[in-house]
Amino acid sequence: MTDESTADDGQSDNDTAATHAVVLDYLAHGHPDDDRPQYQKSPLAHALAETDFRLYELTLDTDDRVGIGDRLTVTPEEARTAVARSRSIEFDDLTRGARQELEYAVAEVVEREERRFVDFYNDAQPITLRLHQLNLLPGIGKKLRNNVLDERKREPFDSFTDVEDRVAGLHNPEEVLVDRIIEEIREDDLKYRTFVNREE
Repeated sequence: MTDESTADDGQSDNDTAATHAVVLDYLAHGHPDDDRPQYQKSPLAHALAETDFRLYELTLDTDDRVGIGDRLTVTPEEARTAVARSRSIEFDDLTRGARQELEYAVAEVVEREERRFVDFYNDAQPITLRLHQLNLLPGIGKKLRNNVLDERKREPFDSFTDVEDRVAGLHNPEEVLVDRIIEEIREDDLKYRTFVNREE
C-alpha cells in the first residue's frame, strides 16, 4: 500500500480540475482486515481514477452510501462530496470484488472518452529507435504499427470504427487499449507506461 495522499494528490497548486473516480467496490463496514471496533470504522470504496487510471481507497462520509459504478470526486478537496479522505493503492490491495469490476470500469472510461483514446492511435510516438508506443499494445507488431502510421498520415482517425475499417488486421482497437491499460494497472515491473500513473 502507498502513503496517504494529500488533498491535491498528483496535481499542482494551480490545477483545480477535479479528479473523478469510478467505484469498483463498496465496503460498508470498512476494510475486512481492520480489527478495530465497528464504531471506529468508516465505509470505504475502492475506485479507479478516470484520467490516469490510478487506484484509490476512499474513506467515505458515513451518511453517503455509494454503489459500484458511481463516479466520485477525489480531488480537489473543496469539490468532494462523499469522499472524506483518499489514498493511492496498488492492484494487490484491491478487494476481490474490485478486481472483478476493473475491466468493466476501464472499458467504460475508454468508450465514454473515445476521442481521447482514438487520439492515441493518431499521436503515438517512438519511445526508442526500435520501439514505438504502438508496439506496447497487445498484438501490435511491426506490420500493424506501420499500417497505423501509414493510415494516420493520410488522414487522422476519427473513431474506433474508423481505425478498424482502415487498418487491416487491427480488430477491436478499443479492446486492445483496454487490455494494455489493465496490464499497466496490474503489473509492477513494466518498463514503459503510457496510460497509467503510478506513484513510486
